[in-house]
Amino acid sequence: MDRLRPRSRRREPSSGFTKSEIEKLEKLLEESGSETTTRAFCRKIATRFNCSAARAGKPPVNWTEVQSWFLDRRQDRDRKPASSVDLHQDLSVLPGSLPLNKVHGDSEVPEGLKVPDLSEVEFEAKSSKDGAWYDVDMFLAHRFLSSGEAEVLVRFTGFGAEEDEWVNIKKAIRERSVPLEHWECHKLKVGDFILCFQERRDQAIYYDAHIVEIGRRMHDIRGCRCLFLIRYDHDNSEARVSLSFLVFFFHVLRFK
Repeated sequence: MDRLRPRSRRREPSSGFTKSEIEKLEKLLEESGSETTTRAFCRKIATRFNCSAARAGKPPVNWTEVQSWFLDRRQDRDRKPASSVDLHQDLSVLPGSLPLNKVHGDSEVPEGLKVPDLSEVEFEAKSSKDGAWYDVDMFLAHRFLSSGEAEVLVRFTGFGAEEDEWVNIKKAIRERSVPLEHWECHKLKVGDFILCFQERRDQAIYYDAHIVEIGRRMHDIRGCRCLFLIRYDHDNSEARVSLSFLVFFFHVLRFK
């Protein structure tokens, strides 16, 4: 494994749809099924969005963006094999046929330890190889150490079995970070903890960082033009980046 690994850029760039538009797209996906990916259907939806008063002052929607959104959602639904084990289940109830590696202890849930409800959640995991965060494709197994801490064997999105890693649930698993839309830059403040994309030649790495300084700028038809000075937590290096490099992180999973 290379020291720095490319990460799936599935989240980049952000869609550009408003919250209400996404809600409508989700509803259409449920109601219209396979029709949603046809050219005629996507053209009709794009026209409807562009004629809406809510899109005034925002870039127009192209029908191909609508089609791509539907295709991505359908792919996400079918992406995970039914045989995989994931954290949508209570970790204490796994199929008996699944081999659970033991390390100085067994895989029984320690008394008093509760696993959080993880239904309908996507995840990212921090690799011990480079300290960067990667999208989790599936959870393969779990184990409990003699210390009582839980670990899961994860497969990263875009990587094969040879890159699988055991990671600590409390320290290195969290809800998948989400990209900000270009009109949401006002949510960011100096000192905020975020996940930041770092480009190094052909590498695409996401590291934890903090916002040091914000240069607010007038937005134009291209979207947010603000610049953010960020400091990476892993090496204290600084960089000035645009909003497209930043994603919000959710809470690190905690046992109760």
